Amino acid sequence: MFFILGLLTIGGAIFMINFNRVVHMVISIGVTFISIAGLFVLLGAEFVAVSQILVYSGAISILMLFGIMLTKHDATEEGKKRGARFWFSLAGVATLFVTIFMAIQYTNWASVPARTPNPSISNVKEIGIDVFTKFVIPFELLSVLLLVALVGAIVLAKKEEE
Repeated sequence: MFFILGLLTIGGAIFMINFNRVVHMVISIGVTFISIAGLFVLLGAEFVAVSQILVYSGAISILMLFGIMLTKHDATEEGKKRGARFWFSLAGVATLFVTIFMAIQYTNWASVPARTPNPSISNVKEIGIDVFTKFVIPFELLSVLLLVALVGAIVLAKKEEE
């Protein structure tokens, strides 16, 4: 499953960069987001996976689709010219891929301490306890920041309406 989800994640990202039509880009980045959520499930972080699906796959993809619908697009595709910048980028990506692949292959994974997840402990409960005990001040500051952003968005929308 990890291999399949990893290929879907990387493939969706590559397709998102290489597609010309914005709708195709949104679909491929949606596949990438859902695949990343699957990777979180494999890691035992169910709360982060659900948050990934709700926030990125849902909200951001819908926002992108609204952006597509509200802007004018020319549906014709132009032929792409592959200049020197494309080949340098391709060489850089290939070098990065080989470097990361070799680092993964030659790492002694036996020396890395393994963490086994405890299924009797809920991730959501742990996150809730941490947020409301250790991180209560940043949590409250974040809520105030979001409230200020909401009020600012309303004020800016009212000014445009008038």
